[in-house]
Amino acid sequence: MAQPSIIVYRGFQGSGAYAWSPFVTKLEARLRFGGLTYRTEPGSVPRAPRGKIPYIAISNAESGSQPPTIVSDSSLISQKLVDDGLMSDLNAKLSLAEKAHDMALRALFEDRLYFYQNYERWIENYYTMRPGVLWMMPYPVQLVVGLLAYRKMTQTLYGQGTMRYSTEEISSFRKQIWENLNALLVESRNKSKKTGDGSEAFWVRGGAEPSEADSTVFGFIASALVCTAAPETGQVVRSFPVVVEYARRIHDRYFPDYTLWE
Repeated sequence: MAQPSIIVYRGFQGSGAYAWSPFVTKLEARLRFGGLTYRTEPGSVPRAPRGKIPYIAISNAESGSQPPTIVSDSSLISQKLVDDGLMSDLNAKLSLAEKAHDMALRALFEDRLYFYQNYERWIENYYTMRPGVLWMMPYPVQLVVGLLAYRKMTQTLYGQGTMRYSTEEISSFRKQIWENLNALLVESRNKSKKTGDGSEAFWVRGGAEPSEADSTVFGFIASALVCTAAPETGQVVRSFPVVVEYARRIHDRYFPDYTLWE
């Protein structure tokens, strides 16, 4: 089957660099793990289905004048591409228990760490976050839209539960997640040294190939290393050399065209 044209709308300007959104890099990593090519465009939240970044447009040459298929949500995009036979299911060979562990790891980042990081970005570092994500808007519009986004974020974080804790407690929760990830990756790296030359990418579950969780984990690490609105997270991640090494090896193998984080 010939690959259709895929455009990834990232919500961030430029190309050849990682976006601040962990879900954008998660999707890009998943496409590259699956051997698919794509091009990127900025896109925008108002145009996105469900109001979520990233989203993609899929166009088939044989469809003629048919409009492209637009899909949003990184997980739903990946599932559609698997269902359509365009890329393989990375977890197909896992047992049911292994799939549950993989899902739990993804949930730890996507449904827990995500909110702790949003607190750091939008509440603690609002004046850095606002221009970083609203770059496409004129400054006066950024002031208005930024305030609305801030209010919505505080409501979301309070309703979800994050803002019922102190800043110090939230910081501690974030660090605990990175500490536990580091422990997993140390074990995986040690295992990979026994089966390879020690220079290839190693994976969060310790297998020979990536699982779905690796897309998520890599997305969150890369985001932490490039987002200037989350300086504490960046310091924490850099304090774990194996975590950075894990991401760098994936970068070297799958993202050689992207600028490496500093």
